[in-house]
Amino acid sequence: MTLARFRHAARSLLGLLLFAAGAHAAPAPDLLLDVSLDPQTRQFKAEAELLVRSPSFRFLLHESLRVTGARAGGQTASVEQSGGPAGFRQWRIRLAQAGEKLAIRFEGRLPPLERDRDHRSVLGGMPPMAAPEGSFLSAGSGWYPRPAELFSYRVNLAVPAGQRALVAGRRIAETVPAGAGESYRASFEFTQPADGIDLMAGPWVVREKTVARVKQPPLFLRTFFPADLDATPGLAQAYLDDTQAYIERYSKEIGAYPYSEFSIVASPLPTGFGMPTLTYLGADVLRLPFIRKTSLGHEILHNWWGNGVYVDYERGNWSEGLTTFMADYAYKEDESAAAAGDMRLAWLRDAAVFAGEKSGSLREFRSRANAAGATVGYGKAAMLFVMLRDRLGSKVFEQGIRNFWAAQRFKIAGWDDLQAAFESASGEKLGAFFAAWLDQQALPDVSIVRAEIRPSGTQHQLDIRFNKRDARLPLRLPLEIMGAGQRQTHWVDLDAGRNTASIKLAFAPQTMRLDPEMRVWRRLEAGQLPPILRQWIAAGAPQLVNAARAPEVNLAVNQLAARFFEVKPKLLAPAQLGTALSGKTPVLLAGTHAEIDQALAGAGLPARPASLAGQGSAQVWTVAGTPFQLAVISAQDAAALNALQRGLPHYGGQSWLIFEQGKAITKGIWPASVPEISVNSAVRKENR
Repeated sequence: MTLARFRHAARSLLGLLLFAAGAHAAPAPDLLLDVSLDPQTRQFKAEAELLVRSPSFRFLLHESLRVTGARAGGQTASVEQSGGPAGFRQWRIRLAQAGEKLAIRFEGRLPPLERDRDHRSVLGGMPPMAAPEGSFLSAGSGWYPRPAELFSYRVNLAVPAGQRALVAGRRIAETVPAGAGESYRASFEFTQPADGIDLMAGPWVVREKTVARVKQPPLFLRTFFPADLDATPGLAQAYLDDTQAYIERYSKEIGAYPYSEFSIVASPLPTGFGMPTLTYLGADVLRLPFIRKTSLGHEILHNWWGNGVYVDYERGNWSEGLTTFMADYAYKEDESAAAAGDMRLAWLRDAAVFAGEKSGSLREFRSRANAAGATVGYGKAAMLFVMLRDRLGSKVFEQGIRNFWAAQRFKIAGWDDLQAAFESASGEKLGAFFAAWLDQQALPDVSIVRAEIRPSGTQHQLDIRFNKRDARLPLRLPLEIMGAGQRQTHWVDLDAGRNTASIKLAFAPQTMRLDPEMRVWRRLEAGQLPPILRQWIAAGAPQLVNAARAPEVNLAVNQLAARFFEVKPKLLAPAQLGTALSGKTPVLLAGTHAEIDQALAGAGLPARPASLAGQGSAQVWTVAGTPFQLAVISAQDAAALNALQRGLPHYGGQSWLIFEQGKAITKGIWPASVPEISVNSAVRKENR
């Protein structure tokens, strides 16, 4: 996962935020919360009001919180506490009768902000955390009593002066303190059923831009940045302007933006979360210039896909793939055809890394838990849309996107609903296409084993025989055919049982290439697969050779390895390096520059690449063109190794990098090429 796509966790909120100031009063919310939070002391107090339809109400709260009282029907209600899942307590409140409005008071001292969390750990469950530099109470952390699986809400927030706070939804009221002793107060509502509430607070400077809209209320765009980030010249305004541009772009491509506002909220943690009306991104990431051109648009697009049309997780998560296709990949297409091709190639290289693992089918994908899941749910899903657009044509495909939004907005949708939208736009039956790519887990392996030409009247007939493995599905393959100064691309269709194709040509072909632009989800040939760091990061049984002798460097290597690998590596001594490489398991060698050079020479291994030598405070590279799998991390000292902990795991798609005190100053992938196949003459062959 790149920095542009910190573990994205789009909320699937089942309902529309009603933003219009209307003639009809909004119905009472299912949950009303009054919340007071002091990030300095981490003290939290709240009162919840909800209608209970049974004689008792059971709910979970985080173990740091306790119920201090409850009332129903004007009477004190009985409160009981019992055990719950790890980190939570279960509470039960008994009522005199069903159908009463219940008020619950609860409070506690929240856990402190866990500042050392990395991008992987924020993707798992987090407790509610508070600190002056930022507080985050995630929807699943048990900071409020959940009234039902789906519910509407109104939240009134109070935090000390100098702090701001918000939840997803329409801001309906705000009071900014006039003095230090007063509180900041704001109220938010989400009037249709949601599946949770995330609360954020921080010492933010808030900037706002109002955008007029045709036949819609104004759009309010906001940045919530800490003072130092806000002080970066032009940064907040650039985020506001780019947000407006993205919303206008996707409103045109899909349909009108469904909410009244959008906020970019800075987090002290390396988060990358999307909720309706906002995104919560790490402050360090927001400083990076490319984030506005990548992650920002991705998160905004989730207000259509995931937060506008909701994912039916029982039928598979289509949202991440469609968002990747229409955001990350589309931006590469805007840049150049070569940039888009590089992204497709990166998807297929990742696919090859996990080809032998049981990472599940695309239809089974729910959310990204590791790199293997991301390869399926993001890369394969995005490639499905590349292949579908190639098949239908851009105009029909774009109509299918609009059809899907028009039919499914604010509804729960699955892959079959997407199929129906594209069938409506194209007039084609697409069941075989979707079933093949959603259900087959194996990575199709297709190659050309023979290509021959023979005369066919005034033309030439090209006969091609393919070899197919793990390809029990219909394939549509592009062939680039060259000869006599001509270069043409022809598409051939191969059903599950067919291995041959014939093409009539006006010229005599001499060579050909299979899918040279990598537009089909398949296993690439060995020459197209230079080693990338993902092979080590996601390895099932990695090995670490720690070449460090000084205690502080040894510790730095081990700490970096804990961040780098998805599973704990087997630790080996430098003397075991040669033996370790005799197997098929990826090996990582790490240490200082001198220690690395000595270890490589002692084991008779290729030396440090000349193109990297002498540059930066740390160098990372994979060894290409060998039967073994070796990657190397070489740094000038322990500090340079420690500086890699946050950044290095994000560069899984690279073969080599040079870092200067933790910042990647250059990177790349070892060269690869698409093999050319010679075309033989069937007549000459028969006359021999």
